[in-house]
Amino acid sequence: MVSHEDWESYHAQLGATDCISHPTSYIPWDWALNVADIASEWVEQQFAAHIAGKPLVPAVLGLDPETVVVCGQLAFVLAEAYQHPIKLDIDIIRYNEALAKWESGLNNAHEGALFAKFPPTERMVLDRPSVVINSGYQIILWYLPGVLNCQRDMYIATTGMGDLLKNSITNGRTSMGMASKWRTHTANFYAAQEPQLDPGCINISPCWFQQGRECHGPPPTHPEDGFMPEVSATLKGDEGLSIITDMQHPGLVSSATLHVMHPRLYLASISTQVELGHWVAKQGLGDMYRFLQHWTSVYTGVAVMCNRHSPSHRDPKCPLEGFDILTCIGGYGHGVMHLDNLGIDLAYDPGVMVSYSGCLVRHGVWVAEGDRIVWSWFMHDSMHNYARTPRTEYAKYSLSHFAIYELAKYNQVDFVLFRTL
Repeated sequence: MVSHEDWESYHAQLGATDCISHPTSYIPWDWALNVADIASEWVEQQFAAHIAGKPLVPAVLGLDPETVVVCGQLAFVLAEAYQHPIKLDIDIIRYNEALAKWESGLNNAHEGALFAKFPPTERMVLDRPSVVINSGYQIILWYLPGVLNCQRDMYIATTGMGDLLKNSITNGRTSMGMASKWRTHTANFYAAQEPQLDPGCINISPCWFQQGRECHGPPPTHPEDGFMPEVSATLKGDEGLSIITDMQHPGLVSSATLHVMHPRLYLASISTQVELGHWVAKQGLGDMYRFLQHWTSVYTGVAVMCNRHSPSHRDPKCPLEGFDILTCIGGYGHGVMHLDNLGIDLAYDPGVMVSYSGCLVRHGVWVAEGDRIVWSWFMHDSMHNYARTPRTEYAKYSLSHFAIYELAKYNQVDFVLFRTL
């Protein structure tokens, strides 16, 4: 991402700068999330300039050329999507009320009943950048084909996870009604054409709750007082830190994307990670703190999948007002993502990014023959709750927010003042 010299220079200057008035100045100065925040602000500036048809903001000093190119492309495609809204005749508030608490999306009878109650007015196929909004102008979906310029980073990082992916596949009897079983069952994977790739599905998180061990309420003072966040099992080894380091570039992209899609959730997520960092430091959990220190994403974690079939399902732990981010690369020829309850099919070709609440949107994927790598960045509200971070509202669509360039969150003068390297 940045050279060691630039990294040290940046942190030295940031630590000596009075950034009290900057919304995210409370990020620890030696965290990689600081660099992600710099890039995220620049993407937001570029996005606002594209929307308003104004001159673009100069690239931020200290970010390497590859990051600048990736972020520039991201801002451009996000703006293209925002200028092509698609409004659906569905009320997601009422739709959410009809969902079961831990809806897996695998019960066809239940899904059929929901479909009858909230039928799509028409079916459509999307193949260009778009945002999908509901009748109340809440944003349901961001569709960003061709946005990924960090495919090499994803590929190299995934090949480095080969043993973890290979060992993740389970055997034995399973039921499609059990959401926790089908995701890793051998029947849902196919052999890789590239010898460097291993099929599998793993979760990576520097700080999360193991399944069924979520804690609701304030963090306990002592580890023995209750359920505690843990480092994901995939990082509990000698290679843990190198895995996170290899993921820094894609993680930065996920942060910058959320900064545009849902600014309040972005800030809430940063607040959660910083609060967790303070708590982890007090507990003396050195490994967890080092992982948080090098984690560039505002998301709780990421699911890394290679050559997995994905039947139509939901992801019940995603906040209803949140956005999971799915990034897909590979050597397959063509793919389609089915969003059953919205009546939408998406062209799902390599280099695509799709973002929605995995709880709200029932989704499945079909791909032609070939290798497919998917990184699904997820956010667990249990971590926000543990850090006592208030829940945010749904992101709403309003093109008028960008009618005047000066309405962007930071004008260029402020940006240079607060983020000079």
